[in-house]
Amino acid sequence: MAKIYTKTGDKGKTGLIGGKRVSKGELRIEAYGTVDELNAWIGLLRDTTEQEERKVFLKDVQDKLFTIGAEMANETKLADEPIHNLTEEDVDVIENKIDEMNLHLKDLRHFILPGGHVLVSYTHLARTVCRRAERCAIRLHDEEGLNFLIIKYLNRLSDYFFVLGRQVAKELGVEEVKWGS
Repeated sequence: MAKIYTKTGDKGKTGLIGGKRVSKGELRIEAYGTVDELNAWIGLLRDTTEQEERKVFLKDVQDKLFTIGAEMANETKLADEPIHNLTEEDVDVIENKIDEMNLHLKDLRHFILPGGHVLVSYTHLARTVCRRAERCAIRLHDEEGLNFLIIKYLNRLSDYFFVLGRQVAKELGVEEVKWGS
């Protein structure tokens, strides 16, 4: 049985796809680590939903995020190369999910604070980690190059989690926590 620990990272270095060893503190590592953290939050969201269609969608998002993490970990990947398992159509799917939920939600006339129910808070945690992943991806793109589709996907995904929080609040019959009220 293979051991999970290799001891190769004990001095603060890790390996990228392509073989190069870099500091675990580098932006590239922070970027794909943040995507991994987002993936964990989505797993929690998936585990707490009863809606099968939502579970399937969230699993698909997790698969795509794993691909994004691999893209970020690949030092030899060129920014203009296509990404396996991520296309513009994936962004369209997220937009359609957002539009579908918005059809059944009240118009937004105030800022919303995270809270009201633990499940609503989980969606906001996913949203904020997604925004951080997007910021890391932008910095990585600016410094080393990264396919801009990753940034677009993460941007739209964070919007999805905001609207999902509103949808979950509606499904649970809880009031949205309004800022300043």
